[in-house]
Amino acid sequence: VQLVESGGGLAQTGGSLTLSCAASGFNFDGKALGWYRQVPGKEYEGVACIRASDGMTHYYASALGRFTISIDRATNMVYLQMNDLTLEDTAVYICSAGRADQWSACPFVDYWGQGTQVTVSS
Repeated sequence: VQLVESGGGLAQTGGSLTLSCAASGFNFDGKALGWYRQVPGKEYEGVACIRASDGMTHYYASALGRFTISIDRATNMVYLQMNDLTLEDTAVYICSAGRADQWSACPFVDYWGQGTQVTVSS
């Protein structure tokens, strides 16, 4: 099982980036996928989640209205479109996957990626 993120890099405030996560070794049946982020010295922070069966999504406060999570079941890809970036969005963004349940769009995480760095500058 692997989750490999890509698409991170440098962006300016107000700009956009799209992160990708390639999942292999499992399919999305019964799964939910999520993006988290981490700033050095701080705990993981939830960004967005999506339940694969019906596309139900959940956005944490920092992402609401600016970020969009999506999946492509045909290619086992997870995406995070990030718009209107701010300095506070600077972090390592980490893809996750795990079992889904009927009450939540976020996974009981079984798998984590290594992360991709996003740096926002003014």
